[in-house]
Amino acid sequence: MAIRAEYIWIDGTEPLPYVRSKTKVLPDGTTEMPIWGFDGSSTNQAPGDNSDCVLKPVFDCPDPIRGGYDRLVMTEVLLPDGDLSPHPSNTRAACLAAYEKYVDQEPWFGIEQEYTFFQEGRPLGWPVEGYPAPQGPYYCGVGSIEIAGRDIVEAHTKACIDAGLAISGTNAEVMLGQWEFQIGPVDTVAVADQVWMARYLLYRVAEDFGVDASVAAKPIKGDWNGAGAHTNFSTNAMREGYDAIIRACEALGAEGKPAEHIAGYGLGSEERLTGAHETQRFDQFSYGVSDRGASIRIPWQVHLDQKGYIEDRRPNANMDPYVVTRLITNTCCEALAG
Repeated sequence: MAIRAEYIWIDGTEPLPYVRSKTKVLPDGTTEMPIWGFDGSSTNQAPGDNSDCVLKPVFDCPDPIRGGYDRLVMTEVLLPDGDLSPHPSNTRAACLAAYEKYVDQEPWFGIEQEYTFFQEGRPLGWPVEGYPAPQGPYYCGVGSIEIAGRDIVEAHTKACIDAGLAISGTNAEVMLGQWEFQIGPVDTVAVADQVWMARYLLYRVAEDFGVDASVAAKPIKGDWNGAGAHTNFSTNAMREGYDAIIRACEALGAEGKPAEHIAGYGLGSEERLTGAHETQRFDQFSYGVSDRGASIRIPWQVHLDQKGYIEDRRPNANMDPYVVTRLITNTCCEALAG
């Protein structure tokens, strides 16, 4: 007997990478996933005359699509040198370094991943010509007129649960055909590993329905909501006192920090973060209690309890979670370490 292990990695395509995967057949009973390789010249990660790249497993879980003893294997890409050093496209290595530097502060993240279903070139549920009714009834909607794609979402949610991911919820979003799932709270690296794995499962499940799941930041131009990846963050100090909450917000707004973070928050900020549709402008910074028009929202309950977490509303749906969690961990934990 044998098992199938689906090796998953992030490629080197710019400006936005693709998720790639391939199957390795392993002996039944395999518990430690071996290092593997791939042709980097076909994934924008190596030239043709020196094309080998290395896949190092970093996280594996049950494969809810194939079932049985088959596994999904999240990997990071390494160079085939003597040290197996991180490939230039490997953003996980720097994320791990940030987490290890500040692990004593116990940084936790919860990421709200928005996405939009497309079929035949238009959002799922939209008419062949023209537009659906204006936004309003679709957010957390119920009913066939207000909702499109619930069967896909249910299948994806079950797949994430069966895989053992820390999925904590789902909901329909403001635009018809747009949805969200949430991963966390878990640590800096684990949340990024699991967001990528949940994205992989989303794409695979959507395949079976003949639908594409897009993480474009502004999937439809005009008076329609964009798609974000609101990122919730806390440390042990923030979970114990309000002063740390304010210090974290101030650190995120310190000189040079807003621009540094926006540069790492995905493609399309200028189109999505316009000051409309519950956003602050990409070139401005603010924080406030219960303010969805701010860069950083302090939830009402956090203000009431005088402890808890903050929500960075700027990351786009197409962001690299390794980059986002690294930036927030470094900026906030450095400020809170003093």
